[in-house]
Amino acid sequence: MALVVATGQLFAQKKTTSSATVTFYATKDALPKATNNSVIGSVNTATGEVAFEAAVKNFSFTNPTLQGHFNGEKWMNSDTYPVFSFSGKIDKLSKVNFSKDGVYNVTVNGNMKVRDVSKNEKMEVIVTIVGGKIKTSSSFEIELTDYGITGGAIDAGKVAKEPKITMSAEF
Repeated sequence: MALVVATGQLFAQKKTTSSATVTFYATKDALPKATNNSVIGSVNTATGEVAFEAAVKNFSFTNPTLQGHFNGEKWMNSDTYPVFSFSGKIDKLSKVNFSKDGVYNVTVNGNMKVRDVSKNEKMEVIVTIVGGKIKTSSSFEIELTDYGITGGAIDAGKVAKEPKITMSAEF
């Protein structure tokens, strides 16, 4: 009986979603953008561990030509590197009360992996608890060259060297 109770508590601590959203803004004026609404994510309320994984080909652009470039060999090379991921941990987890409605500003440190290149990243995340549901949102930038993404469009200023990325999820 104790094992059944303990197992139930462990599963209650890890929340998951398969419909988190990540948006990639390619230029400083926020257009064009690519959005992926089928990102997989998890948060463990006991340990503060978070993880997200996105299929590169699930990012959609309004312009099919741009989508082709994005998935192409010089950019995300999605045939060779089909996913990007992030795994990290909430700093100062005790600042968040997952059983009380409220808005909590936290820092998450972790490992971002894009095109098989891993780099430590730090981002500010807003955690909102409403009626027991956990919502997260963040906005941050990455340097494309850190992940081996270079090219003429970046050098010419057509694409931001540090594109803005937003993330939102409900668990």
